[in-house]
Amino acid sequence: MLSPTESAPARKPFPEVDFGLDDFDADEEVCLNFYRQVSVTQDMLIPLAEHHTADGVHSYYVLFDGSATWGIPGMPQVMAVRLQRDREKRTFTFEQDRLPLPAMAQSWLIHRGCPPEAIGLNPELGPPPADEATRALERRLAGDGDHYAMGYSYTRDDPDDMFTVVALRALDERAPSPFRVLVEEVDTDAWTHTLREGGFDTKAVALRWCFNRLDGEAGPLPPVRPTVAATRPAGLPKAAVPRPPGRSR
Repeated sequence: MLSPTESAPARKPFPEVDFGLDDFDADEEVCLNFYRQVSVTQDMLIPLAEHHTADGVHSYYVLFDGSATWGIPGMPQVMAVRLQRDREKRTFTFEQDRLPLPAMAQSWLIHRGCPPEAIGLNPELGPPPADEATRALERRLAGDGDHYAMGYSYTRDDPDDMFTVVALRALDERAPSPFRVLVEEVDTDAWTHTLREGGFDTKAVALRWCFNRLDGEAGPLPPVRPTVAATRPAGLPKAAVPRPPGRSR
């Protein structure tokens, strides 16, 4: 999480976002939606990451929305935006979504065509990861975020207890610990953040943990059950085991 009004170690001035839409237009509905959903708070949007294709057709943004702190309590403060321009007709279209964590915004963009290596977060913006466990989980979330559907999130930007909780449901019903809870906590003194994951068997128990965290009463996150490796029947040659359908990762 990041807040332009939050006191923290001295940092460079926040960069401004440029959507590169000068001399571009769209139909009335697209223009109105872009204004309402994105550009109405453009002066409060900070580009945590952005990528533009060499031909200028596609742009991808991970944005922090500083206006969210005055919006609905708990609302996500990160926005993912994908722009597509028709350079001959000088028109544009867009997609956007609000997400609670930057890694989730990266995942959203990656699965809409952004090269994974091109959308890394600016290390000078926001509190950096406190440890390797955080970095590893964020990398996995950015790459495999399409394996889960978000069911609930709450972001609290209180300097005395700055955190985000996210409840996810695995799209594969056979996944171990089908309900996950992610917790990002910011140490405002050290200006670092941690991200941890817990596994739950039911939605109700996962949400209860989230609500308890809001009340400051949550216990440790339960571990995620490991995936059980499939075993081949005795006597079946290894070469004869068929490969399951699906994407390779």
